[in-house]
Amino acid sequence: MKKSVFILLAIFAACVGAYAGGTRQSSGQTVVKIGLMGEELRPAWNEASRLLEKDNIKIELVNFSDYAVPNRALADGDIDLNSFQHDAFLQNEIANQKYEITAIGNTVIFFLGVYSKKIKNLDELKDGDTVVIMNDATNGGRALKVLEAAGVFSLDPSKGNTPTPQDIVSNPKNIKIVEVDASQTWRTLDDPVVAAAVVNSNFVVDGGGVPAQDAIFIKPIDQVGDKPYINLVAARIKDKDNPVYRKVVAAFQTPEVSRVITDEAPLKGTALPAW
Repeated sequence: MKKSVFILLAIFAACVGAYAGGTRQSSGQTVVKIGLMGEELRPAWNEASRLLEKDNIKIELVNFSDYAVPNRALADGDIDLNSFQHDAFLQNEIANQKYEITAIGNTVIFFLGVYSKKIKNLDELKDGDTVVIMNDATNGGRALKVLEAAGVFSLDPSKGNTPTPQDIVSNPKNIKIVEVDASQTWRTLDDPVVAAAVVNSNFVVDGGGVPAQDAIFIKPIDQVGDKPYINLVAARIKDKDNPVYRKVVAAFQTPEVSRVITDEAPLKGTALPAW
């Protein structure tokens, strides 16, 4: 009986050791599971993973298709880190879902573009045309500010980074704003009623598009005004000082990864390093 108890305790200790600090051990490597949305950041993370080989750290990328899932998966412990959201989105998630997660490093800032299969320029919008944006507060607010920057309409400046369609104060062409799930914005371009849509770059890439080539308008990056839209790596609060995770962030924030972001598809022309 004592021998059986000793064996069980030994097995338990081995299991705990294999997942210490929120990471798994596999063939002598520490495995860190990172949640992504879409494929555009995969090449950058693959380069970071290559750089981490010397530290026996292996990155395992997990792709999600719904913005509501990666933070829940992180909070629940299904993944170790995620890398898909900007700070404005994260803060909104924390406020609404009470997740005990936090940012531990910056990655990139994505250009946000307007796309259309019916017009070549936003000046071609006609009276009463329909434009699609995302239906979540932070991405939708940023989309409205992109359209404002393009001169489509004006917004109430007091609404900051999260305006809603109700905050449009001047709309000369009576543009109708339709809100849909972010993952559906690219698909709406096939709808005969939709004149244009604001689409996150990852969904453009997933749909076979190239943001730098296909967008009819891309808002230039404002390093001050767009700071809330810098993408980041998030971890559980209890793991924010985990040395392995800190090494993962440091590997991403290197000249080698910066080159992938600025010079290689699909990130070239869609994002800038932001650390």
